Amino acid sequence: MQACNRVIYVHTGDAIVRAGGQAAGMAADSAWHGSSAATVTAGTAGATLLRWELAADTRSTGELAGAASALTLAQAVELADPGGYLMRCDRVNFPPGGIAYTHVHRGPGIRCLLVGGIRVEVNGKSHDIAPGGAWFEAGPDPVLALASKTGPTAFARVMILPRELKGKSSIRYVKPEDADKPRLQTYRLFVDEPIELQ
Repeated sequence: MQACNRVIYVHTGDAIVRAGGQAAGMAADSAWHGSSAATVTAGTAGATLLRWELAADTRSTGELAGAASALTLAQAVELADPGGYLMRCDRVNFPPGGIAYTHVHRGPGIRCLLVGGIRVEVNGKSHDIAPGGAWFEAGPDPVLALASKTGPTAFARVMILPRELKGKSSIRYVKPEDADKPRLQTYRLFVDEPIELQ
C-alpha cells in the first residue's frame, strides 16, 4: 500500500503490519496507525481488517496482496485548521437499547458497524445500519444514534480532529436536557496521533 495517513483495525483474526522498517503484530480488536508505505500479512487463520485512509483523492492507495479488498465508503473532507490535525481510532460499545443522545463532534469521521444494529438520525433522515455497514458523520451536523434493543452493538470509527483534542473528548451534546442523562456507551481508544497532511 502506498504512503498515506492510514489506520488498520483488526476485526477478526490476526495480522502483521510492516512499515518504515518496523513490524507490528496485531490481534483481533486492535488498531495500527502509520503514514509510510505498508504491507499487511494475515495470520494463518486469516483476518478481517477495516482500513481508513486519508488521501488526496479517492483512488486506492493499493490493494492487499493475496486478499480481497472492497471500498465501503469514501467521503471528501475539507481540512483547514491552522493548528493541525490528529487521527483518532476508537471502538464504541452500546448495551442493548443504548442511546447516543443528539450530539456533534469537532471533526469528520467514518464509522463501521461491527456487531448489532444501529439507527443513525442526521438532518431529519434515519439510516438503519447492519454489521459491515459504514456511515459518515461530518462533525457539526447533530446526530442521534439508537442501538439495537435485542443485543450489544459496537462500531469502530476514525475521526480527523483538531490536534488540540489529543487525549480529550470530541463530543458535545446539543440538547441541554441531555447533559445530565447517564451515558451507557463505553469507548476503547486505539489511536490518537498527530498527522501531517500529505
